Amino acid sequence: MARTISGLTVRDIRTPTSRTLAGSDAVHTDPDYSATYVVLTTDARDSIEGHGMTFTIGRGNEVVVAAVRALQHLIVGSNYEDLAADLGGFWDRLTFESQLRWIGPEKGAIHLATAAIVNAVWDLYAKIERKPVWKLVADMTPEQFVACIDFRYLTDALTRDEALEILRARFATRAEREAQMRKDGYPAYITSAGWMGYPDDKVRRLCREALASGWSRFKIKVGRDSDANVHRAALVREEIGPRAVMMMDANQAWDVGEAIEFMRPLARFNPLWIEEPTSPDDVLGHATIRRAIKPIGVATGEHAANRVMFKQLMQAGAIDFCQFDNCRLGGLSEALAVLLLAAKFGVPVCPHAGGLGLCEYAQHVSLIDYICVSGSLDNRMIEFADHLHEHFKDPVIVRGDRYMAPNAPGFSIEMLPASLAAFEFPGGSEWRTK
Repeated sequence: MARTISGLTVRDIRTPTSRTLAGSDAVHTDPDYSATYVVLTTDARDSIEGHGMTFTIGRGNEVVVAAVRALQHLIVGSNYEDLAADLGGFWDRLTFESQLRWIGPEKGAIHLATAAIVNAVWDLYAKIERKPVWKLVADMTPEQFVACIDFRYLTDALTRDEALEILRARFATRAEREAQMRKDGYPAYITSAGWMGYPDDKVRRLCREALASGWSRFKIKVGRDSDANVHRAALVREEIGPRAVMMMDANQAWDVGEAIEFMRPLARFNPLWIEEPTSPDDVLGHATIRRAIKPIGVATGEHAANRVMFKQLMQAGAIDFCQFDNCRLGGLSEALAVLLLAAKFGVPVCPHAGGLGLCEYAQHVSLIDYICVSGSLDNRMIEFADHLHEHFKDPVIVRGDRYMAPNAPGFSIEMLPASLAAFEFPGGSEWRTK
């Protein structure tokens, strides 16, 4: 059935999480978890739609909405079959548009908007093929996988032939890993017990509840008060015990020297990593921190704007864990490139999630990584925060401390009509009553 992309709608969706301080950290003290939400329609009679979104935390979401509108002429009117046959070329067309590229390039609001559109195309593609996105990619040949990627600016670190070699090495055993994921699920860690704005008694209660539910990996937020950091780490370690894994997240709060200094008293709590210890753009700063705080690992990526940043972080030996965000990058097409970079450099991928829709996205990315690219679960896990999933048609399913592989066609990102109506900003019912 021939299809044309006949329309694109975009909505400003915001949930008032600042009222409970869910999502709060040292820098983002009052987040309203939000989404620039895109729907692609076609002229086909089956009414299948492609849904995509980019995560923000409130103010500024309207800027990304405007950026989507600036890009829509590059997709509306396109032939769907041509898009699906050349996803790498479509991504290049979006990111290399001659005038819009001046306000990027491949970063900021315009790249966030790119992610929403690109992921909507992947959602449409998977729904038409009646597969979840992870399975759609897992069924591709190495050649088809590589054709989804734009290798511009990467070939000094990863060539197309090297990417094919990585994928071919795992191809014969994909079915075994797929069966394992369908049976056992993918490892996860929980963040929602340790938000910065929560009082001690709530953190203790949430840690106990998470342990009782089977969680064994916990992440806490740390900030600019060293005594408070030590207090919080001691509290959580007391609740989760010495054998559970603890991670820490500074959310860019520190200069390089401060990061080294602040981590010294926290080392006794045996954290696996410190996440975003400084500016996400400071490649050499991350490398300096990493050398100084070993054996504690350095993790970053949720604000790394594009595959070139990850190339440099890996070339410089600056990170131990790659935490890209499927919305901060230009959607799944660019995420596939970073998965391959990480495999070449031997850096585990633990994608950023926890925000509105990010867990739904991240499960697909990690399944693709394990089944097609890395073939490893060593030091790999997906972030999880236990909120806002009720707004999605096909929310994540977590059993114990594992994401179960989704089965519904698409990217798991389609929100319920009632939720879209309630949280649309500023006119939705949740905002009229604020």
